[in-house]
Amino acid sequence: MISRWLGVGGGVVRPLSVLLFLACCASEQEPPVYRIAFGSCANQSDPQPIWSAIIDFDPQIFIWLGDNIYGDIKRPMKLFGKERTIGPWKNVPRFVPSSEHEMQARYDKAKNNHGYSRLRQNVKVIGTWDDHDYGLNDAGKEFRGKITSQRLLLDFLDEPRDSPRRNQAGVYASYTLGPVGRQVKVILLDTRYHRDPLFSDGTMLGNSQWSWLEKELNGPASAITIIGSSIQVISNLSATTGPLFYLESWGLFPKERTRLFKLIANSKRDGVFFISGDVHFGEITRCDCVTGYPLYDITSSGLTQAVEKAIPPPLHLLLRFLAWLTPSTMRVKDKSCRYRSCTYGQPNFGAIEINWDATPVSLKFEVKDANGLTVTSVNRTLLDLQSKSSNSKVYGRGGKDWKYCSLEVNLPWIVRYRLLVLFFCAFSVLLLALIGLISVVASVCVKYILKCKLD
Repeated sequence: MISRWLGVGGGVVRPLSVLLFLACCASEQEPPVYRIAFGSCANQSDPQPIWSAIIDFDPQIFIWLGDNIYGDIKRPMKLFGKERTIGPWKNVPRFVPSSEHEMQARYDKAKNNHGYSRLRQNVKVIGTWDDHDYGLNDAGKEFRGKITSQRLLLDFLDEPRDSPRRNQAGVYASYTLGPVGRQVKVILLDTRYHRDPLFSDGTMLGNSQWSWLEKELNGPASAITIIGSSIQVISNLSATTGPLFYLESWGLFPKERTRLFKLIANSKRDGVFFISGDVHFGEITRCDCVTGYPLYDITSSGLTQAVEKAIPPPLHLLLRFLAWLTPSTMRVKDKSCRYRSCTYGQPNFGAIEINWDATPVSLKFEVKDANGLTVTSVNRTLLDLQSKSSNSKVYGRGGKDWKYCSLEVNLPWIVRYRLLVLFFCAFSVLLLALIGLISVVASVCVKYILKCKLD
């Protein structure tokens, strides 16, 4: 019967051949991936109108990059009182973990959001976590509730009960999508479960995840490989914004970032780029000294949480000016950007479009606003993401003066810390103005008192 169905006359088809044929047919029938959307930082208690724009983009895949809910408890900012959460004399932490019951309730609220429910009906959803859905702001391997948090996240993502992710330490995973020759490999990292404390320059992924990642990168080739990291890989704005404030990124673990870049370079894998979230604004960054071709990082953050939402509208222009003033050696800046800084501080999502029918195959990386309009973008071909040299420079070695090669920490002091200089100059002017005002008021009061005595 099988022989007749396969159109093979007289001969006997071996079972292994049949299985291989069926596997090949199944692979050929799998449709190519043309559109991928991704995002991060969605507070379940806030309105989420951005889902309409994501649905209109019509993605086949949606990727969560962390802070899928805000599961920890944020205490009010208090400089004085019994519970001081900010300032050099603070005595209690600003963030504390919530109970398992409360975390579950927040996941349920996020999952039942009308817009997100509509997306899940027709789109494959995958993802990883960041700190707030991990259970605690800026937390790493020391967080005691991570086993429970892992189960809750995987339930939220509808991960099968027999999935290896439910039995491993961490939520890292990989997916291969599309037919042979047009495959897209998605590698999702876990930057929380095994991470050492910030500023320790310890491990980011842990030994088991590093071994797994090496196997994934050295495994079967794919036309495109997307590496999802909850925190930024290429940009290290903390090198220019500190000590005013710090943003988590791979740049705070320079040894681990160098290890990651070397692993990609040594794998000789073409078509690799990153997607990331966490920072509450969108941007596209690029590094040219790793793989022999430009290595991009498309950052989308967040779906509800964005820096401009945290301040009054009259201050938005000031914030955009500061974003433009802050040095960034890796940010892609061109005419596609809505603002001169090439960052976007309103709610946004990331979009990837692949035109397999073009010759050569073309890709479009975009950050889109809540209306689905592009705020920054990059257009490349797959040929652009293929190594041109077997001796590509490793990031951090040589090429120091190349564009998109110089680390932020290598900037001249006056450039690197110009935001800090501006802050202290502004603070000094305000302080002098305040002292002058106090002096004037005191002088007027003294004159008034003397006049009263003379009268």
